[in-house]
Amino acid sequence: MKGTAAHIVRTLLLSLITLLGVSVLIFLMLRVLPGDPARVLAGLNASEEQVARLREQLGLDDSLLSQYGSFISGVLTGDLGTSARTSRPVTSEIAVRLPATLILAVVATVIGSVVGIAAGVIAAVRRNSIIDHVISSVAMMGISMPVYWLGLLLILLFAVTLGWLPAAGSGEPLSIVLPAVTLAAFSTALVSRMTRASMLEVLGQDYVRTAHAKGAPPRTVVVKHALRNAFIPVLTVISLQFGALLGGAVLTETVFGWPGIGRLMVDSIGARDFAVVQGLVLVYATFFILLNVIVDLLYVVVDPRIRY
Repeated sequence: MKGTAAHIVRTLLLSLITLLGVSVLIFLMLRVLPGDPARVLAGLNASEEQVARLREQLGLDDSLLSQYGSFISGVLTGDLGTSARTSRPVTSEIAVRLPATLILAVVATVIGSVVGIAAGVIAAVRRNSIIDHVISSVAMMGISMPVYWLGLLLILLFAVTLGWLPAAGSGEPLSIVLPAVTLAAFSTALVSRMTRASMLEVLGQDYVRTAHAKGAPPRTVVVKHALRNAFIPVLTVISLQFGALLGGAVLTETVFGWPGIGRLMVDSIGARDFAVVQGLVLVYATFFILLNVIVDLLYVVVDPRIRY
């Protein structure tokens, strides 16, 4: 227990350094983007005096070091600044949109994990069969197909042609189906391929053959002995995919008009709303770091042989 606690503390300390590096990178990257944020926010018809006044209000005339210092001091006090586009606190903007993205990412992760693990196990058990080849081919298609293209195809089929599901928005309970399936496609394919590879490695181990020789039911051998020991790399892929789905939701939310932080990110980048973009990137980075800590703890639960 002491080793695990020390590992968590060490990981969190390193994570703070990572967050600091992320904040520096996003701060500098936004400042080198072409275009004047004050001009974009003020509008094309604004006078030079109005643009200059807006630049002063946004603090864009200050030095980069001064701007970054103000940003970091605000982050330490829980203040991510004010959106130049809506004049609302960035924390409020993110808090309103974050639940929608989390729901979408969780549903997509559940779909991708359940379907991907089941498909990977079946493909490994039926190795080199027609079922294995079909699952592998479908998985390759899922990995290769762009998210936005798959989303448009699903809208065309299920919303426009068949009329079964809403094409966009979040006003109906079924509105989450198409964006969740679109997000889950890549995750399902990746999880199934990783599960198949891990299962094939484990199924050849001596303890699995011993379980078969002792007359254990095939399902028990596959689930209890093989899948559990093959689950560590699968768990890693699932956790990384959940974090990636939060970022990948940028395209999906734009295609389906889903009111999450992905659309907020796109709108804020287009409007050169520095404060919102910086806050969103820090939120993304924080989620990834927390996922890493949680997965480290789950490793111990899944495989008691692991010790920190």
